[in-house]
Amino acid sequence: MNFGLSFKPPAGESSSMDNLEKQLICPICLEMFTKPVVILPCQHNLCRKCASDVFQASNPLWQSRSSTAISTGGRFRCPSCRHEVVLDRHGVYGLQRNLLVENIIDIYKQESSRPLHAQAEQQQLMCEEHGEERINIYCLSCETPTCSMCKVFGAHKDCEVAPLQNVYKRQKTELSDGIAILVAGNDTMQAIMSQMEDICRTIEENGCRQKQALCDKFDTLYGILEERKKELVESVSREQDRKLRHVRGLIRRHGDHLEGAVKLVETAIQSMEEPQMAIFLQSAKDVFKKISDTAKASDLERAEPGYESMAQFGIDTDDVADVLRGIDFQTGPQTEDDDDLEDDGEGLFAADGDPGRH
Repeated sequence: MNFGLSFKPPAGESSSMDNLEKQLICPICLEMFTKPVVILPCQHNLCRKCASDVFQASNPLWQSRSSTAISTGGRFRCPSCRHEVVLDRHGVYGLQRNLLVENIIDIYKQESSRPLHAQAEQQQLMCEEHGEERINIYCLSCETPTCSMCKVFGAHKDCEVAPLQNVYKRQKTELSDGIAILVAGNDTMQAIMSQMEDICRTIEENGCRQKQALCDKFDTLYGILEERKKELVESVSREQDRKLRHVRGLIRRHGDHLEGAVKLVETAIQSMEEPQMAIFLQSAKDVFKKISDTAKASDLERAEPGYESMAQFGIDTDDVADVLRGIDFQTGPQTEDDDDLEDDGEGLFAADGDPGRH
């Protein structure tokens, strides 16, 4: 459908004025009655123009009152109650005007225009197919605005229609509800996004805290290993020093014995050079005694075979290495402030005992 533009003053908004307006709606054009208003024998009211349109549509061969030819009356049915209205030769101009309704319309327009006199006029679309007919109804079947003449005689005569203002208000309310739903959905989405941003910040904080705790645990392990290494190294050093002292003591004793033996050899050589046999025999007796004593003393203590070995201080770290390689995160549900978090490093070797025993 093609539309043109015109203007229509906006209707009043109060409930009482709305109720009054509903009583002043023409059943043909679905607009407020346009003067003159005629009353039918069945007591229903129509705009004279609308009554004329209906009458002419029902009596296409009837001549207008301006014709010079003599014309007879016609008939049409009331659009509200379908009562048959019989007209005389004057046609719809022979129908009585309803002055009461016209006066009510004047009063209504005066009252409704008071609070709205300063407002801009509202645009109104016109039906190009029916000239100056305003777009005042909505075809529910075709879902398009149209005019009352299209409903009575045009393309929408078999369609279900409703006043344009009612459909406008209903759809505007539905759109408002839709907007409210969208706004609520947007608020919900924003709240969800804010919640997820909080979750991201919490994840970062928890990750940093857990990484720091993990580093602290490994630092504790490093400390335990360093301390144990120091203890074991000191044990090896003590044994090393003890054995060195013992062997060096033996070396000194053997050295003293060797020094005595060397001096004894020198004494024996000097005795061999003695020309006097009596003197030689006298001194040789002492030399033989010293040689005999030295020979007996030559069987000194020696280091046992393998005494130099330190193999008893070897350790087996394979099991401990497997435990260290098997360090992993706890699999059960854990809380951030788990009290056992501080004791994990101290219990790593509990299954294998003291690592110093390997």
